[in-house]
Amino acid sequence: MAKRQAAPDRIGDDPIVFLAAGRTGVDGFFDRVGLPEREVGPLAEQPAAVVLDARYPDLAPPVRRRLLDEAAGNPLALLQLPAALTDRQRSGQDTLPGSLPLSRRLEAIFAARVRALPAPTRQLLLLAALEADADLATIRSAAPGRSDVDDLAPAQQASLVHADAVGGRLSFCHPLIRSAIVQTSSPGERRLAHQALAVALAGDPDRRAWHLAEAATGPDEAVARALGEAALSAWRRGGVSAAVAALVRAGELSPQPVDRSRRLVEAAFLASVAGQLDTAPRLLADARQAPGTPTGSIFAATAAFLLTMGEGDIDAAHRLLARALDDADTAETNSAWVNNLLHALLFVCQFGARSESWELLESALTRFNPEGVTPLRLCYDAYADPARSSGTVREGLARAFAALPADVAAWQFAPLAWAALRVDMLSEYRHLCRRMIERERDGGAIGLVITGLLLLSVDSYHHGQWDEAETLAREGLDLAAAHGHHLVEGQLRCRLALTAAARGNVDLARALTDEITTWAAPRGIGLTQTFARYARTIAALGQGDYEDAYAQASQINPPGTPSPGIPGFWMVMDLVEAAVRTGRADQARAHVAAAQQAGIAGISPRMALITAGAAALAAPDDDAGPLFEAALSLPEAERWPFEQARINLAYGQWLRRTRDTTRARLHLRAALETLDRLGAQPWAQRARNELRATGIPTTARPGARAASLTAQERQIATLAATGLTNKQIGERLFLSHRTVGAHLHRAFPKLGITSRAALHDALETITPDDG
Repeated sequence: MAKRQAAPDRIGDDPIVFLAAGRTGVDGFFDRVGLPEREVGPLAEQPAAVVLDARYPDLAPPVRRRLLDEAAGNPLALLQLPAALTDRQRSGQDTLPGSLPLSRRLEAIFAARVRALPAPTRQLLLLAALEADADLATIRSAAPGRSDVDDLAPAQQASLVHADAVGGRLSFCHPLIRSAIVQTSSPGERRLAHQALAVALAGDPDRRAWHLAEAATGPDEAVARALGEAALSAWRRGGVSAAVAALVRAGELSPQPVDRSRRLVEAAFLASVAGQLDTAPRLLADARQAPGTPTGSIFAATAAFLLTMGEGDIDAAHRLLARALDDADTAETNSAWVNNLLHALLFVCQFGARSESWELLESALTRFNPEGVTPLRLCYDAYADPARSSGTVREGLARAFAALPADVAAWQFAPLAWAALRVDMLSEYRHLCRRMIERERDGGAIGLVITGLLLLSVDSYHHGQWDEAETLAREGLDLAAAHGHHLVEGQLRCRLALTAAARGNVDLARALTDEITTWAAPRGIGLTQTFARYARTIAALGQGDYEDAYAQASQINPPGTPSPGIPGFWMVMDLVEAAVRTGRADQARAHVAAAQQAGIAGISPRMALITAGAAALAAPDDDAGPLFEAALSLPEAERWPFEQARINLAYGQWLRRTRDTTRARLHLRAALETLDRLGAQPWAQRARNELRATGIPTTARPGARAASLTAQERQIATLAATGLTNKQIGERLFLSHRTVGAHLHRAFPKLGITSRAALHDALETITPDDG
């Protein structure tokens, strides 16, 4: 039997709440009733990110950022905007359109008020929607007929736009209003609007070119050339994605197949330099479909970057570049593309670490770049042999960095940053490196983001910020693995191996270096193999296995012939210490003499400290004291805490052997304090043992073995050990999968592991207090 519904006037005394929802800015029945209201605002940044990541966890970072900005906290938009994109757009392989496509439901919400506006108002709004940097003057100039800015009044009254008469700017009240305006207009209306904007923007060639391209209905060489110039401007400003998109569109508008191919190859080159390893091969393949595909310097440079960055095929890249340089015309001396070819060869030289590649580059620089000290020549000198012209390199780099514009493009900064790292100058320009990372993270140049993280990680390690160095390396490793940047992935694993070795985690260091060498050796990637040996050298020194340390270091630096490259000249003190501890005093002294003659101390204050420390270690007992004092009194020695602490430790050991116990304690205490702070436990334990031998009791610093897990890290690690994915863990704990991943990355080094497979055993070895 159905219950009779109570009449409305009879529910006043019952515990019933009437709840209704209405959209802000839309008149409805409840606006006239006068009921109490509670306005629900948009989601804040973090909750919006959680909503988006829960439904679409694999968005490319620039795409994710764009969707968060466009949704502006609207939950429905967060869920439906990604659904309207293609798989390639979501993954970042294809460029997102200027106006994001809307689902039918979103279009109905945001376009309803637009359709009710007068025609002149809709025309003005379309002009504003198609020009991202809209200003009232441009809109007034492009407006058809007798349209006037006053025609915007209905849109303002409908809360669609805000016009700032003082600043002369126009802004949409929600980003998706722009998309709704574009989507509800006809193709003909959009073409007319683009044509009008192109006329109004005659004084801005780049923006004008894009509007002409959007208004074009078929091939047009003049527009294609204008887009090519716009691409070059965008590249110089660091806008890689915009430059690639402009060249691709220019190719589509090219009447002649040969011009289309050339522009697509140029787009592929820019994409390859930026590390867009999925986009560049596709563009090259498209270019090859037409006759007359360029096979000169630009094609070779593009292919070389792809071969090197992706699969690490140094041999093939070297052969390709050598042929291209042989075929290049010396009349192309000032050609931008030949300059890019030389940069590609510099990259191959850096990672291949082969004398024949360096010789090829030196001869090519003499042939094509004979003007003297140029940024490319500076990079060559810093990469190949910084000791040979250390003063010139440091002074030249200082001038080159000072001459960089405030908005320096990443492709200008990155080679100089690598050069600065080799002469220990990067710390002065870390702010530029961080700016490059943040700008390119949103601009699509993921390869330059990974490069920046690697640079900062190396610099942080040298300055004793090992936790930061490890965090940066892990972040870069995640990106490199996700985007197929296998070459730099190997370097980032080397950074983690080196930190593990210095902290005494020998098993982790060995596992990482074995993995690195297995991949790098067949491909002839000399630099990566050398860094793996460097990490093994440090691990062996820490464990007191000086024979193995000597064997590893000698493969990089044969005694008496210090390597001019990195990490060779960084390892002068490592080889000398291993030689002294294994009774090879003559080899140690010969290596010190060779390093001094080569001018390695002049490269930087850090190299001066390393060379001086090596000289003290190798000296006979009667001469060692003053040499240790001289090393520790060098300017800026405290900037390099690991090297300084090792010299303090060696000096303290020498002082104890010579019965100067009081002074020995001072240096051993200084060494122990620094080594404990760094977490360099093998050396810290050695300092602790030496202090005890002087009669000073010591205990291990609490937490020195490994940092404790936080409660949330322990909870997440325990769930991950059961086999749950990051997404599944996030759903249980109401966290995003990215947050879960960040906690696991912090937990792994604390547990001394590198993979989820080892979590179960590692968690069993810690006590409840550790977690």
